[in-house]
Amino acid sequence: MPSIVIIGGGPAGYEAALVAAQLDADVTLIEETGAGGACVLSDCVPSKTFIASSTARTSIDRAERLGVSAKDVTVDAQLVHDRVKMLALQQSGDICNKLVKSGVEYITGRARLTGVTEGFNHKVEILPVDGEAYEVDATVVLLATGATPRVLRDARPDGERVLSWRQVYDLEELPEKLIVVGSGVTGAEFASAYLAMGVDVTLVSSREHVLPHEDTDAAMAIESVFRERGMTIVPNARALKVCAEGDGVVAELADGQRLTGTHALMTVGSVPNTAGLGLAAAGVTCNDWGFVETDRVSRTNVPGVYAAGDVTGVQMLASVAAMQGRIAMWHALGETVKPLQLQTVAANVFTDPELATVGATQADVDSGKVPARSVTLPLEGNPRAKMSGFADGFVKLFCRPASGLVVGGVVVAPKASELILPISLAIQNHLTVEELARTVTIYPSMSGSLAEAARQLMQHEFE
Repeated sequence: MPSIVIIGGGPAGYEAALVAAQLDADVTLIEETGAGGACVLSDCVPSKTFIASSTARTSIDRAERLGVSAKDVTVDAQLVHDRVKMLALQQSGDICNKLVKSGVEYITGRARLTGVTEGFNHKVEILPVDGEAYEVDATVVLLATGATPRVLRDARPDGERVLSWRQVYDLEELPEKLIVVGSGVTGAEFASAYLAMGVDVTLVSSREHVLPHEDTDAAMAIESVFRERGMTIVPNARALKVCAEGDGVVAELADGQRLTGTHALMTVGSVPNTAGLGLAAAGVTCNDWGFVETDRVSRTNVPGVYAAGDVTGVQMLASVAAMQGRIAMWHALGETVKPLQLQTVAANVFTDPELATVGATQADVDSGKVPARSVTLPLEGNPRAKMSGFADGFVKLFCRPASGLVVGGVVVAPKASELILPISLAIQNHLTVEELARTVTIYPSMSGSLAEAARQLMQHEFE
């Protein structure tokens, strides 16, 4: 029976463990913080739960436009934070129970490669939280230790005034005036959520626009909504120093500006959790940024050692991490497996409105990398959007010029994370805009705009 040791219990680790157990392998999973790892306990699950509360507040505000008056709306920070933590623990417990029921040996602690091999086995040292360290033999080792918030030398989170995104849920009250440093996905999501909760938000962006790595039209639409709702955005700015000062914080920018607030939230990226894994001793190669290098079936350069999730730096999404973990086990245990296909991976930014993308991008098309035609339909023309009071956003669809094959899409809308699925399915299954256009949609519905975009591209096809 193959012996599998998985170091790290986030989406990559626990999904890999479930696959390996299903294939009758002897599976040991070691996780220090709790089942689900940081994703469930301090990152993705908590942040999206927090954002759900902010979305509820936005919905109440929007209701007045629909003739429903809701006065004296307040946000109880303690209740919001308690709910965030409760749901994270519940989800972690559910994952742990599922692992144990599947026959996985779950160990709370840490582990590392010793660099010693015997035949085809790797020696792994396990350091349980309770008990002495011991060694086990593993036919296959999966490194799935994730990543942690990047810390700037002169902007170190203190948990009180200067915060990482893992510390915000310990505040007793919402910030009065929040400076968010970093306008990538995490920064934009928290800035949007706090703004919706009535917090005075200043967003510091190192680029000209927020969300610099997203579709430009979509990013500008989100930025426009931010500004209209009262957010202050400081573009082309780099924070040199952020520190607590009195009852607040001061952010010193490279151009000499000094921003003041009650709190600062640092969202300047993540670094891989590779310290203490014994990578050098085992000969595992990392890239220039410290991420473990893998191929498309999650193999490292060392036979029998795989890596998956944020520790690899490959499109740092929970969905991708989970698939990397599954692929690793399918490959290691001799199952038929398709290499990781990033072209069909959908991603979502949980701002309000949301921003979802899949497949070819506008940049790909503009550069000539992907030949494609496109149509963009503003959301304000959608009847369901009008009824619900949604005016911000659009649907954009890309297809091949000759064949009409759907190759990409962008959705900026409430629940864009749900609306992107039909485009993902079209790309995954090589559907054409004609096939998408001939699919009957509910009337009225937001998804009707997807079919309408396809119909317009189909018309172009016959011109």
